[in-house]
Amino acid sequence: MVSDFTTGSLECLFTGSVWAEGPLWVPSSRTVRWSDIPNDRILEFSPASGATREYAVGVEYTNGRTLDADGNVVQCSHGRRRVERDSEGTVTGLVDSFEGRRLNSPNDVVVARDSSIWFTDPPYGILPGTKEGHEGEQEYGGCNVFRFDPATGRLSAVITDLVHPNGLAFSPDETVLYVADTAGPRYGVPLRIASYSVGDGTCGPRTGTLELEDGYPADGLRIDVEGRIWTSAGPSVRVYSPSFDLLETIAVPETVSNLCFGGPDGKDLYLTATTSLYRIRTTTTDAAARTFPPDTN
Repeated sequence: MVSDFTTGSLECLFTGSVWAEGPLWVPSSRTVRWSDIPNDRILEFSPASGATREYAVGVEYTNGRTLDADGNVVQCSHGRRRVERDSEGTVTGLVDSFEGRRLNSPNDVVVARDSSIWFTDPPYGILPGTKEGHEGEQEYGGCNVFRFDPATGRLSAVITDLVHPNGLAFSPDETVLYVADTAGPRYGVPLRIASYSVGDGTCGPRTGTLELEDGYPADGLRIDVEGRIWTSAGPSVRVYSPSFDLLETIAVPETVSNLCFGGPDGKDLYLTATTSLYRIRTTTTDAAARTFPPDTN
């Protein structure tokens, strides 16, 4: 498959997860790290060897992850109901409560250039019958998008008007935050991606909404260096302009949960999709690579 956005065919690199999520290119190890959430483990794929290994097990149902300014992995834990840092295998908690009440089950996370940590907090890891965490109560009474300042320890609710905020990503200049809401018609809202203006560590009113009328949730998001939105959408990845015009659809054999750019030059797109990890070559790179450069050694 060749287009303006891809230069090769989709490859399946690994199969054997129950629900694969949270992929991240880790430059220090030159691997893709992701979660098999119901199996409570973290996996790593090495492009150099073509092998996949268990990075860690009994991890308390980790989900989305990103890099901080020092190259450490910041990840979301459904089971511990917190955002945490993994520094070469040593895991420490960063934030687990809001105004004295436990978080729900942090889902996806990004780190801004000022080192603040922005994350979504839907209830998927605490719902009755969940296989992605432990049943529990929504203690603060909502599902927010938060900004955490590691320097001060302050946690702020920056978006409160979405039902189940999920994937999130900044525009290249970090003046816009895109957030997926995966609640859907069951909760009386459309599946959607919403955009918000960002300034001085806060979000303004919603500036736009893309409603996904075909019933495919946009779970994980990435923004490329041109500001285009790359998102999971059922059995596909879709590429949208910043104004939500559909530019490209990449078909995938399974339901896609999330995606990340990686590889030696940052142009490989890795997809977690139900049981598998996939890769396709692209013509672009992640906007966040300006903050966290890909490994080119």
